Amino acid sequence: MHPSCNLIIWLALTLALQTLGFAGALLLGAALPALGGALLRAWRRQVWRARWLLLALWLILAWGAPGEAWQGISWAPTYEGMEIASLHTLRLIVMLGLLAWLLESLGRDGLVSALWGLLHACRAIGIDPRPLVVRLALVLGNLQAPPEKGAWRHLLDGRRQSAGPATLNLSLPRWAARDTVLAGAALAGLLAALIA
Repeated sequence: MHPSCNLIIWLALTLALQTLGFAGALLLGAALPALGGALLRAWRRQVWRARWLLLALWLILAWGAPGEAWQGISWAPTYEGMEIASLHTLRLIVMLGLLAWLLESLGRDGLVSALWGLLHACRAIGIDPRPLVVRLALVLGNLQAPPEKGAWRHLLDGRRQSAGPATLNLSLPRWAARDTVLAGAALAGLLAALIA
């Protein structure tokens, strides 16, 4: 599959996920593990890293939404708040699964190539995508290796420069008819989710 097609599918699913209720989000989340065992491990890792964000999101939304207090206790979260909090947390967990799929299927170089493939058409309207693609490649390259302790201080005072590759080689396979069908189906699904 063309890397840009993967990126289009990911973007369409991520946007459509925001319109889904509990059943749709659970169905999409349940379909993700069928894509492979490595995806499931990466997804679990992503959720574990975001566990405090997920908890904070749930608590803020559960206590922040107006409605009927749980069990009639004045300081308890509301039923409506708990429903909203659970739905948004579920969506974020599924979104992390979609991100894990994208990163597992493309890798760093594939993601940069996919972005280049999508943004290359912007040159026709006078926008040069090269700076964005190079910056993304540098950021992804720096994320590959964990920084040494206190490295952020050295970056701020100018003692350490961020190292990156001198050249960036991108290779894109030819866009096939199958890519057109998959990208079209993803965009049609997004349109259907937005209309419904």
